[in-house]
Amino acid sequence: MVTGGLPTPPLPRPGGRPFPSSRRWSISTAIQLLALLSIAILVTFAVTVRHHVMLSDSNAAIRDGSQLGAPQSDKKLKVPSPAEEARKRVQKEIATLENELEEMGKKYMEVGLKFESLKSSLERDAVKNARDVGNVDDIQQGDDQARQAPLTQFEEREPKKWWIQQEVFAVSNDSSAKSSGGGEGAIIPIDLSVNHLQLIEHAGGSPNDVSSMTAEEEFLPVVLPSDIEFRWRSKVRSGSKPGDAIKTSAYRIIARRAHSSNGEGGDDGVILWDTGKVESANGLPDVVKWNIFEHEVAAGSIIEWRVSVWDSSTTDNPNEPSTSRWSKFAVGPGDEEWQGKWISHPLDVDSFQITDSAAYWRNDDKAQEIACSNWERRSQLPLFRAKISSYDLYKDGSDDDEIATALLVISGLGSFRASVDGEPLSSSGPLDPPFTDYAQRVSYRGFDITPYFTQSDNEENTHVIGVTMGSGWWDHRPIKGSFIRLFLLPRGAITCIAQIHVTYKSGKTDVLLPTGNTSSGWQVAKGHIRESSLFTGEYIDLKSMAALDGWDTDRQWATISPNYEGHHSWVEPVKYESDTTLRIWRYQLEFKAAALKSPDDSIGPVQPKHRLAPIGKLIPIQAPPVMPTERLYPDEIYSLGDGRWMIDFGKGISGVLRFENGLPDPIVPPNGKYPRAHNMATLGPNDKFITIVYGESLEMTTGDINLAVVAGMGLHDSGPQHKSREAGWAESKGGPCYPKDHDAGSLLQRDVYILPEDDEGSNQGSFSDARQSHFTTHSFRFAEICCTAEPPTGITALAYRTAFAEWGNFVSSNVRLNGGYELVKNAMNSNMLSVQSDCPHREKIQYGGDIIADSPAAMHWYDLSAFYRKAIFDWVDQQWDNGAYAGTSYWLNLNDYAGIGQGAGETVWATAPLVMTARHMWHYGDLKLLNETMRHHMEWMRFLLQNFDDGMKKKGYDEELKGYVKEGSGLGDWLTFRGRDTWLTHQSFYMAAARCIAYISAKLGLSNELIEMSDLAKSIEGRIARIYLKNGKDYFTPPEPAGGNMSPGPEMSLFSRVVPGEKRCTVLRNYFKREGHTWPGSDEKNFLNSIDDDYLKEMINSGEVSKRGKDWSMGWSQWQGFNEGILAVKYSLKTLSDNGFHNVALNKASGFGCGTFEYMLSHNATTMWESWWRSEDLYSHNHPMLGASAEWMVSSVAGVGLHPKTTGGSTALFWPRLPNSASVLQYAGATQGTRRGDFSIAWRFEDLPSNEDLYDSAIVAIRIRLFVPPDGNAFLRIPEYSNGEGVDASMKYATSIPNLEEALMLSSEECLSRREAKMGFGYNFEFSNQTKLFTKVQRKKAIGTPCRNFLFHPSLDDATWSEAKTVAGISTHGIEVPLGSGLYDILVPNWQLRPEVSTSNGRIGSIPDYYKSKDVGPYCADSDTFDWNIDDASHLI
Repeated sequence: MVTGGLPTPPLPRPGGRPFPSSRRWSISTAIQLLALLSIAILVTFAVTVRHHVMLSDSNAAIRDGSQLGAPQSDKKLKVPSPAEEARKRVQKEIATLENELEEMGKKYMEVGLKFESLKSSLERDAVKNARDVGNVDDIQQGDDQARQAPLTQFEEREPKKWWIQQEVFAVSNDSSAKSSGGGEGAIIPIDLSVNHLQLIEHAGGSPNDVSSMTAEEEFLPVVLPSDIEFRWRSKVRSGSKPGDAIKTSAYRIIARRAHSSNGEGGDDGVILWDTGKVESANGLPDVVKWNIFEHEVAAGSIIEWRVSVWDSSTTDNPNEPSTSRWSKFAVGPGDEEWQGKWISHPLDVDSFQITDSAAYWRNDDKAQEIACSNWERRSQLPLFRAKISSYDLYKDGSDDDEIATALLVISGLGSFRASVDGEPLSSSGPLDPPFTDYAQRVSYRGFDITPYFTQSDNEENTHVIGVTMGSGWWDHRPIKGSFIRLFLLPRGAITCIAQIHVTYKSGKTDVLLPTGNTSSGWQVAKGHIRESSLFTGEYIDLKSMAALDGWDTDRQWATISPNYEGHHSWVEPVKYESDTTLRIWRYQLEFKAAALKSPDDSIGPVQPKHRLAPIGKLIPIQAPPVMPTERLYPDEIYSLGDGRWMIDFGKGISGVLRFENGLPDPIVPPNGKYPRAHNMATLGPNDKFITIVYGESLEMTTGDINLAVVAGMGLHDSGPQHKSREAGWAESKGGPCYPKDHDAGSLLQRDVYILPEDDEGSNQGSFSDARQSHFTTHSFRFAEICCTAEPPTGITALAYRTAFAEWGNFVSSNVRLNGGYELVKNAMNSNMLSVQSDCPHREKIQYGGDIIADSPAAMHWYDLSAFYRKAIFDWVDQQWDNGAYAGTSYWLNLNDYAGIGQGAGETVWATAPLVMTARHMWHYGDLKLLNETMRHHMEWMRFLLQNFDDGMKKKGYDEELKGYVKEGSGLGDWLTFRGRDTWLTHQSFYMAAARCIAYISAKLGLSNELIEMSDLAKSIEGRIARIYLKNGKDYFTPPEPAGGNMSPGPEMSLFSRVVPGEKRCTVLRNYFKREGHTWPGSDEKNFLNSIDDDYLKEMINSGEVSKRGKDWSMGWSQWQGFNEGILAVKYSLKTLSDNGFHNVALNKASGFGCGTFEYMLSHNATTMWESWWRSEDLYSHNHPMLGASAEWMVSSVAGVGLHPKTTGGSTALFWPRLPNSASVLQYAGATQGTRRGDFSIAWRFEDLPSNEDLYDSAIVAIRIRLFVPPDGNAFLRIPEYSNGEGVDASMKYATSIPNLEEALMLSSEECLSRREAKMGFGYNFEFSNQTKLFTKVQRKKAIGTPCRNFLFHPSLDDATWSEAKTVAGISTHGIEVPLGSGLYDILVPNWQLRPEVSTSNGRIGSIPDYYKSKDVGPYCADSDTFDWNIDDASHLI
């Protein structure tokens, strides 16, 4: 046996105190020992105080932060010491204390009896004195005492020793599991990426016809020549011996010039770099870097590359290497290498006035009207184009030098779509480039357009580059907004920049058609899109589209008009030239954010006075673009009458409708009056139009789309059923540019197809030409089309998100769990459009709190290595000069009141970039990211050190939390049913910031920063523990009793290792005293008032409804549902499952009634709601914020996740927690992708009785299947009962790897068939307009459909297995088995099912069986979980 897990941390942390022996002592002996112990503690106490005073010179640096140096410095931080008078006062008190101790030694018996009261008094005095000195670290002197509080009065069992490693078999040393060599390699390299970016040949939902596309891919990674990093993952070859697939032993990378091979007989083309065979002792390398100094590569190069890998077969007779497919990337220009300049339509530039830039910074109605009028002049979007011919390609006369490659590099603000000869180069568009601070950095794309020149049928080789533009985040309609303040974003004329890099076979390179160069011949005209908005949709002019047909082809080329004759005339573009600087713009933002204390006239005015905002440096795109990743077909189409059609796509998405067959001709409603939200008052009387209104849910009482909950920027009047806002509220808040056609009391998600009447009175163009909008996305499941006599045919919905790879899944037998998992996933998919947003309609921006709460779930589903890297740099760009991070990745003056001032976001939200950097290292192992961001994170830490305590005082928090009985200033555990403990979340994330810096410092080898930040984190831990254990009741809640019911409760501090070890069991026990309560929500009240008496009785009997005063009310539950907010969902579930109460966590997640997945599903949800309660007039119905449960399902219910101490996802932890009763769950399975490969698990109960009444008492078997990919490692924790009792298990491994890919494919097909048969959640509530009552309707749905994991697919039944080995269960410790690559089968032959424990007071009560018991299991007493470990990224916060 080997104790311990992964490598020990650089700085060992002290463990918890040992539990007392069971030996009995006499009363006299006990008293004497207690007295001696008291003296020893007091002596230590005095020495500790002296030590802290002596070290105050250096420790004060942590408090002041003014000397925090660059992270690479090894110099000890020094700052001036605290006030000398305060020091002398404390020293004098220490001397007095030492004298008293000497006297106490003579009276030890008396001291022993009075120990507790004396110790408490001295502790309070010392802490008070330390606070007087003003040194943060001195607080630890008193706070550490809280971590050495008296032992619990309960008789605890011996602590469980989590977890003792026991090697069962070492596959790598098993000769029977090795091949004799000489065959195909066992390890296949897959998913090749450059700088975390993978080539995308065709997006999953792309409408582009692959067969007719000349371009070979829809996304080509682009990198700078100085920054090329190769990565790949591993999979195992079917039929391989597991011993061969343990790890990669060597690799070889070959890079060649793209298009240089004819693909025949070993022709590798023009080789640019060949590493040769490189031995790799540690297996798959984290990264391989291109050595630019030895192998120079020029901007404009297009490179194909592949990797070959050797496996672990014997050196004497190795297998042949396995070789990947060729992948491709391009090398782009640095910002200084661009010859092209930003260009715009002259009308667009002319329409900006200096007063526009600050019109919305102040309440200037006149300036806002002018700004709106100017925007309306330019609202029609431009088209750019340029023509390239043989003359351009061979203008130097060297026409015998053939083209090798041609790379188009291009960007556009707001958004762009590029085409060549009328063919779109990608299906991206809504947000291309991705959302960044465009004043600081703008991403560009690269397109391999070589085939257009080398495979052209055009004798003159003439081609046209076309660029279609949208507004994006750059020149949106200037709506004033209610809280999304778009006017704080940089803004300017729609603009684009482009150039073509041509490489000839001789090696010569050239840059052609740079924008801004008059000789390039670029042209611009106003196009067919009258208006595009990310919030309100597009107006598409079908007449203009017909007139411009072929505009980006040679056949429709026209010379530039000598004079500007109209919108569609082609004119010469003008250069975009900003009349301000980035420094001035940032200064103005910082002053408005109060990140500057006083203005500096030498820089400029404090409010903008410019026409065109600055544009930042050009960088290669950092993350995959937003693309259509899925194509949905209608679930149902039905008539709403008068030419209005409702289309239901079955689940919520972010996207648009696409009409493959166009639209039918419109009709006018019979009464001439258009339905709500479909009116178009601003068009001509004879203009024809069709409107598409999008929404994620229906109004329960009307069946129409609910407009309020999807209203952009929250601009709505609450809808016809809720009169919480006056009519006209949305229009008044939206200002003078609120769209006049949006006269439904709400800002609409709407696309409009228009066919205007021409001068002769006839219409040119056709509705049959309509296809889709391109520069907007809508959040919807439902779409209303109005008005046509028949519904359109060939309708699909394109679901857009950032096109990163998906690699995780979860299945189980529990419909509610599956449904909850899908709710979160569908919402997450809807909110990953270049940033991780909170909702895809109202706000669309990236909040720190949301990303902290949901990133563990997101990192389960997707490879977010590039996406989260970009997100972290979004915050780095935002960071103020004073070091403060905002709560959003671009500052929009949102919730700044909740922070500690000076431009800082709320502490949780603003700490997101640090937490995400640590999590990125945990999952992806990118050391370069740590190096690049450390300085910025240290600046945030310095800001906190200098301002946190004072900021908390200014927010009204008393140092000792006197009078703290309800939530203070902050966001905290947002949208919990309870009050929010904002003091705890502020402090905990201050601690988390210090832990993150310590964690990063450990990875970078920065010893000084590691020590100092570890000490700071420890002192904040101590502060929290001292105050939250102050009342002596061990609830770990605020000291005022009335403040003990807030959220998070103790679960966050238990999970993050803040609760002292000696207190963990009692705190956990007291946690079960928490109860739920009734809920007075307006929509819940309306529902109860609209159901019949029989169903009301059913709800009362089930406990879903109880009395609140005189009225019946729904209730929320602590233990049979969720009450937690954005943060505590994770902490509650994980704490329960990790500490032996997984059955309680399962009850929470699979419960019924208000505050559960069942509640949302029963009200027809397909995406996660923003709140646990129903909201038909305020909160979003597509919001992953509360979705941390999805990661818990994978790591705890199924039982696979990253090991807490791993980096780069190299080691997984298999830890399936099993239910007490099979009535809750019979099987589960999941896959967790990592940078190494895919780790998979599946478990099931076998030998279940046919009588389900015995599901909580029968003895059954448990079978577990695990798969560890090549180059991966894992630990399996053998199942135990929740009381820690071990069980025997037998283990074996597959001696030959079966065809897992086939099993996965077949099981996926079977699951799809089950979903098509709608075998999931089976009912929902519907409102009858006849009876005016809600009724429960049995309606089959796909969501929640149970499916089996592929590891139990029958195609694997013929696998050959090794001899089974038995692992004996032991009650004294858990067993953790290390595993190498391979497929494993584990059998627990005798497992006793048990009934669940009941709550008191029905559904909303506590669990007295647990808090009254003297035994809450052994896990809370595990000393390994007492303190946070420096290598532990999981429990960092």
